[in-house]
Amino acid sequence: MTLVRVARCLCVSVGTTVLSAAVLLALALGFGVPAGIANVIAVCCWIVPSYVANRRWVWNRPGRGSLTREVLPFWALSLTGLAVSTVALARVSSTTSAWSASSRALALPVANLSVFAALWVVQFAVLDRVIFRHPGMEPCPAP
Repeated sequence: MTLVRVARCLCVSVGTTVLSAAVLLALALGFGVPAGIANVIAVCCWIVPSYVANRRWVWNRPGRGSLTREVLPFWALSLTGLAVSTVALARVSSTTSAWSASSRALALPVANLSVFAALWVVQFAVLDRVIFRHPGMEPCPAP
């Protein structure tokens, strides 16, 4: 069952990453929005769809989610990824400011993807063992 959740969670992540990259590129390259601000907007565009897809499809949780046990921790986890990716994108944007638009169109999403790929394993563990833990499942032992 864990492999199914991993595969489904990965699918949700790929979908939200594509959405985020499209919004990021449209804003940063199409409208000239600074990369950091564009990233904030792009990430905020996928948090709600990601929460709903993970909760309902990946972890099969029907009904409404608990604000304190699921919604707020999910947002906190997502916003942590946002902070890390925004810092990374600001640095990449600064470094690549003199590059061609096509080179920047590759560098910005690659930087964003790299940060979220690094955080994905941690995210899955937190979602599986803490936020969407199935009733009756023992909480993870303290380290």
